[in-house]
Amino acid sequence: MKTIIFKDFQFEAAHYLPYVPKMHKCRRLHGHSFFVRLELKDKINEKNGWIIDYAEIKLAFQPIYDQLDHHFLNDIPGLENPTSEILAKWIWHRLKPKLSILNTIIIKETCTSGCIYQGF
Repeated sequence: MKTIIFKDFQFEAAHYLPYVPKMHKCRRLHGHSFFVRLELKDKINEKNGWIIDYAEIKLAFQPIYDQLDHHFLNDIPGLENPTSEILAKWIWHRLKPKLSILNTIIIKETCTSGCIYQGF
């Protein structure tokens, strides 16, 4: 049986959405306290009792975090239109090669709005 574990992160960043109508509030420059949850799915290792060391997850995510935290997302290649959906996919493609058991990325840009990406 497989188990899902998760590690949460938060970063601050500014962005705007260039393809929404000109009068849309998200067309203007604004910022968020983004929440990121990384979920990993695998069998529990019978020897050590875990799936992966949480420190390994943090280490794998750190370079991505450093690119995003306190930056203007639109200036990052691949994030010129930084919706939550595109951000989740962007993170997935950078993290999946390092964490093969990555199962889900959850992005929240507000307390009530977010995206769940499973690498489709």
